[in-house]
Amino acid sequence: MPELPEIANLTRQIHERLPGKQIVDIEVAQPRCLNLPEEAFKAALIGARIGPAHYRGKWIVIHTDRGWLLLNLGMGGEILLVTRASLPAKRRLIFDFSDNTCLSVNFWWFGYAHYAPEDGLEQHPLLGKLGPNALALSEEAFIQRMNGARGRVKDFLLDQSKIAGIGNAYIHDILWLAGLHPLRKIDTLTLPDLQRLYRAIQDGLRPSLELGGAFYEVDLDGKKGGFTFERVIVGYREGQPCPRCGTSIQKIKTGSTSSFICPACQV
Repeated sequence: MPELPEIANLTRQIHERLPGKQIVDIEVAQPRCLNLPEEAFKAALIGARIGPAHYRGKWIVIHTDRGWLLLNLGMGGEILLVTRASLPAKRRLIFDFSDNTCLSVNFWWFGYAHYAPEDGLEQHPLLGKLGPNALALSEEAFIQRMNGARGRVKDFLLDQSKIAGIGNAYIHDILWLAGLHPLRKIDTLTLPDLQRLYRAIQDGLRPSLELGGAFYEVDLDGKKGGFTFERVIVGYREGQPCPRCGTSIQKIKTGSTSSFICPACQV
């Protein structure tokens, strides 16, 4: 599943390379990914000219002169800038542009392609529930969001309505960097704990962001990200020694998900 580094990278490429392109046709192979009937979705966007893009959590938000195109890859997929001659074999949507390029969108399992009118972005039922992007928060703002929160620290970080963009791929290393157990209750965290956690989010996400995302995801040109498995610290490394203390990394159940932790370093 793409998370903040991968979505931010795709958004940057879209922001740099798509503005000015005009949508002249849309082919829909999976109508259930739309938030409107297919003909209404096409009517809203065919003829639209692409403008700037930004991201909100795991959503790519593209402004056009007719409103907003919103893309979410769900559990994974591809967004590729290609031509009709170089289309991938699998795709759920194709946005054809006037310059004979096209945007091919594929979902491995599920995903979304939504339209929002110009004044309807904040009223979108999914975007409107998202918290701020994880890397956009200052330390002070992050600590303010954590103060008074209840529950377990991992659950809070994965709750997109609290902080958007962190998922199961990066959470293990973030919590290891902070020295925090995923089941630690938020109301037991001290100010130094919160400060370490803020830095851990930065240090856990930015290296992948700078390398174009994880190695198992691709960018707008189909190129894999440069953040390889060798750069992962403890995530998915069950039985291997903790790089800090040498204790074997354990895989434990944390609610509906699993976590990879150092039982000695994370308390």
